[in-house]
Amino acid sequence: MEKLEKLALVGGPRVRGTLLPYARQTIDSGDIASVSEALSADWITQGPTLARFERSLAERGGVKYAVAFTNGTAALHAACWAAGLGAGDRAITTPLTFASTANAVVYQGARPIFADIDRETLNLDPDATPRTRVVLAVDFAGLPCDYDRLLPLAREHEWILIADAAHSIGGALGSRPVGALADMTTLSFHPAKQMTTGEGGAVLTDREDLAERLRTMRHHGIRHPDPARPWRYEITELGNNYRLTDFQAALGLSQLKKLDGFWQRRDRLARRYRERLAGSAFVELPALPSDRRHAWHLFVVLLRLDRLSVDRDTVLKALRAENIGATLHYPLVYRHPFYQERFKYGPGLCPAAEGVEERLVTLPLFPRMSLEDQDDVLRALAKVFAHYTR
Repeated sequence: MEKLEKLALVGGPRVRGTLLPYARQTIDSGDIASVSEALSADWITQGPTLARFERSLAERGGVKYAVAFTNGTAALHAACWAAGLGAGDRAITTPLTFASTANAVVYQGARPIFADIDRETLNLDPDATPRTRVVLAVDFAGLPCDYDRLLPLAREHEWILIADAAHSIGGALGSRPVGALADMTTLSFHPAKQMTTGEGGAVLTDREDLAERLRTMRHHGIRHPDPARPWRYEITELGNNYRLTDFQAALGLSQLKKLDGFWQRRDRLARRYRERLAGSAFVELPALPSDRRHAWHLFVVLLRLDRLSVDRDTVLKALRAENIGATLHYPLVYRHPFYQERFKYGPGLCPAAEGVEERLVTLPLFPRMSLEDQDDVLRALAKVFAHYTR
């Protein structure tokens, strides 16, 4: 359990006494060589390297199609566009997510409806999901949602089910990988995630019609009605310019080969956290269902505020003073001023999520983090808890 393989990294280990970030990319010389080779090729955007990356993503996700985008937000927007979401429509999502999930709904002129979360898993509660056109389920922190319940509901009510899997590439539900659990699955390749293309994202799907719409959306909505005259094109729906470059795709291909190794390091560190914190009087740990492979984008704990004399933000400030880059994922989306003003959302909308949000803390977790780094986190937690014990 204590053994973690060393990584052949670009750059050295963290200098003790400096801030330990909550996340950090893992880049090695092979990644750099892949990018350099792509930059020397004839195509540096929308070329053969991108096509190989998309094929590899689709194979990894257990689906027929992958369409790459400039970032995870663009992927979410494209999925909502491909689903036909528009003015007057409603889409259900969780409030415990980055705003991109709900923003993608708003970009389409639709209204986001926030359903409450399960207090144990912190994911969208299927029992709290009303009738709608589209459901965007978020695999919070890397734990896949309960798609065995969500997908039958989607089929019964004719929803399109979109999995926001920005946190969960490499995860699985039973034997099915993330990517094959919904009508469309969106990914993010931001540097904080399990693998990176710098910025980047993708949508995975088994449906040819959705894949074609996704490709159209990322290229201005352009269609070529006459293959014999490729210089002729038309735009019947407003798309966008969300194209990923080939040199980013080259980095993605290189990183994808390392994804299982990255997951193994994350999993070992996460389980070590859980072992060390299982008996703590000051934190609770989210549920870890046995039928799911957690992808461990984030490691979150819930403070026992009834046993502390201060609030969550004071604990975060104290951890930062100890050079631990703990943070919050996330402020609830409907509490942002934009959502309060545009949609008149207010307190009490999702009681379970509100009770969780005030206690949430994200601790550092990333593949190049050492056991010594993790021990620093645990010592800092013990020091802060001892100081603020009620």
